[in-house]
Amino acid sequence: MVFCIAVCGSGDVSLTESKTVLSQAELVGKYVALRGCVLVTGGRGGVMEAACKGAKGQGGTTLGVLPGSRYEANDYVDIPLATMMGEKRNNLLVSIADGIIVLSGRWGTLNEITNAVIQGKPLVFLQGGGGFVDMLLDAGFQDTIDSPFAITMDPEDAVEKAICLASKANTSKD
Repeated sequence: MVFCIAVCGSGDVSLTESKTVLSQAELVGKYVALRGCVLVTGGRGGVMEAACKGAKGQGGTTLGVLPGSRYEANDYVDIPLATMMGEKRNNLLVSIADGIIVLSGRWGTLNEITNAVIQGKPLVFLQGGGGFVDMLLDAGFQDTIDSPFAITMDPEDAVEKAICLASKANTSKD
């Protein structure tokens, strides 16, 4: 089975989205592709574009779940899914994914995290990039959720954990 692994993080690169975060996202995309998984993102800029770039650099397949038209997609999206749903598309993105990796992020990422928890989707927090991911972990958010989750500071480990959690979740549905 080919897993769809989502990478969620801010599309707005500013002072809170450092080059380190974009580098981490690109590495996550790379490792998703190397593991033969489909990369799912919101399809736009910032973390989403960096992850897609990393996947494409390894010949991977990328799916962009876009809030509007297909013309919003970054240059590394293979399959632009134009939802015309605005930010409501976050729920669809999470629904498509077998596992979700979140890093840094702002309000849209927080929305994707809560959708993942509500849907019981496997969630991997890539810690150390700031944003809402670190804020939530610092506040003990992980102690309040029932969804399968893992925490790491390493992009390759994040992908391995996402695949492992997705495999377990998929097996429990059989």
